[in-house]
Amino acid sequence: MNLEEFKNLVKDIVKESARLKDKHTDKSNAPVNYVAIFCQNDEEYKDFFNLANELGKIYKDTATGPLFLIDLDTESGKLKLLKVRKPDKTREERGDADFTVDDYNVFKERYLSKSGFSLIERENFEMIELIDPEFNVRAYFSNPPLDKQFGL
Repeated sequence: MNLEEFKNLVKDIVKESARLKDKHTDKSNAPVNYVAIFCQNDEEYKDFFNLANELGKIYKDTATGPLFLIDLDTESGKLKLLKVRKPDKTREERGDADFTVDDYNVFKERYLSKSGFSLIERENFEMIELIDPEFNVRAYFSNPPLDKQFGL
């Protein structure tokens, strides 16, 4: 895979995650703020790591893979954060995108009880996960959004 194909892969994850979001919510204008590519094996991880390194620089190292600071235009807005996620048997999809919603608490109240939505609580933030087996991606809605958490 070359750099242009890699960029298109990232854009495709955003596009499919947006389709997932649009199928289950009324937040069609919610901008993307983060994307993760789920690597399916060690070779893919090495390749995607090297390509992401060409696209941007490592912003933060995490236990599940490095987070890169990039600048990529997508159909859901400018993307600044990209994670290349290490192979993980619980992540069989191609990736995920995290979208920013205007009023997270209203969104949470409206959608959390619906099929496919679940709450994930972390130490300094929480996020709503959306999974639909018809899609090869996941969608997330974080509070606060990751770009805000990192001051980007």
